[in-house]
Amino acid sequence: MAEYLLRRVEASAFEWNRSTHVDPAAESRVREIVADVREGGDSALRRWTATLDTEQAAAADWDIRVPEAELQRAWEGLGAELRAAITDAADRIRTFHAQQLPKDLSWVDADGATLGLTWRPLGRVGVYAPGGRAAYPSTVLMNVIPAQVAGVTDIVLASPPQPDTGWPHPLVLAAAHAVGVRDVVRVGGAQAVAAFAYGTESVRRVDKLAGPGNLYVALAKRAVMGDVGIDSIAGPSEVFIVADETADPAYIAADLLAQAEHDPEAGAVCVLTDASLADAVEAALRQQVTVLPRRTIAEQALARWGALVTAASRDEVIAVVNRSAPEHVELMVAQPEAWLHSITRAGAVFLGPYTPEPVGDYFAGPNHVLPTHGTARFASGLGVLDFLRRMTYVSYPKQTLARHARRIQTLAEAEGLSGHARSVAIRLQTAQEGDGR
Repeated sequence: MAEYLLRRVEASAFEWNRSTHVDPAAESRVREIVADVREGGDSALRRWTATLDTEQAAAADWDIRVPEAELQRAWEGLGAELRAAITDAADRIRTFHAQQLPKDLSWVDADGATLGLTWRPLGRVGVYAPGGRAAYPSTVLMNVIPAQVAGVTDIVLASPPQPDTGWPHPLVLAAAHAVGVRDVVRVGGAQAVAAFAYGTESVRRVDKLAGPGNLYVALAKRAVMGDVGIDSIAGPSEVFIVADETADPAYIAADLLAQAEHDPEAGAVCVLTDASLADAVEAALRQQVTVLPRRTIAEQALARWGALVTAASRDEVIAVVNRSAPEHVELMVAQPEAWLHSITRAGAVFLGPYTPEPVGDYFAGPNHVLPTHGTARFASGLGVLDFLRRMTYVSYPKQTLARHARRIQTLAEAEGLSGHARSVAIRLQTAQEGDGR
């Protein structure tokens, strides 16, 4: 075992570069799958599903769609406590996202023009729920509910079938039932993304797709982007924990491990203002990792993407966080609210010792679909606005057009678009002729 589970680095030398190399063979395979499904429809979906997920899909009568009875059966198969947890989480997520609904705008300006902006929900949305190594009902809630709050009424869920049963994971099906999604298809991977983007006999194309997945799903999203809207191309999850002398090292270790157990590529970083805390965090990590069921995964993640970063001042801590633009930031400091306004680049921030990141993953209400790999520099977490379109409108009375005409014509002529200028001039000419009669 290495001397430390987490590498030690000074803040001035720390760089968070999460760019990863993509295997050209994987990209080629994804392009093959996407093109095949685009051309072959359901038959290609069944063929790839039989090859990659379950041999049952090779049967001629294998139905891509999941019957509602299977969703109901999955829901009823859950224990009462889990059903209550899913229901309560869904209620909290819905309540939070309802606050995000924007208002339409409309006003009449000083020249008499009516100007406005109105919001319209997308027509059809596809949600992808992974079901490989693990199944996440929270993923279903976090992706479906914002679309529903936005007013999207046509939602289809795709999730890969299990090799033995031929159905998606029962937790995924149960969560779909809980939020009222009845259109569910049992396909996964790049083939599901292609079906969303281009449509097949069983899967009508969508306007936008959302939801996380493996490398093949991410590459497929990139391949179809532009033909269909996508939420984001997410990378492995990551957390930055900011800690001062008041922080409990056991809490820090637990939260670093909670992130590291996700994936061997997960990032777990602690930025310390108290250098003496580093050894205590390391000791707590060594103790806690021994009882972690996903210990091997966590240790791989810590070895590759873990760090204890020592900063000399609060300003240096803030600089590290904002420069790195991480997905999650935990503020385990004496006055976390006083730090919040300085954090300008993060997907989500968790304040104080009793707000670990998992409360956001499951239950608090804000969305857990967040920008990764430094994309919090320009991107935000998933929300209601992602499932709405802005549409503007303008209404000019005759006198307002006459008042603005010369300016419009001048700009059109400067751009060499005489037809634009004429579309205004002809109206003025007609209006003047009418006034002269």
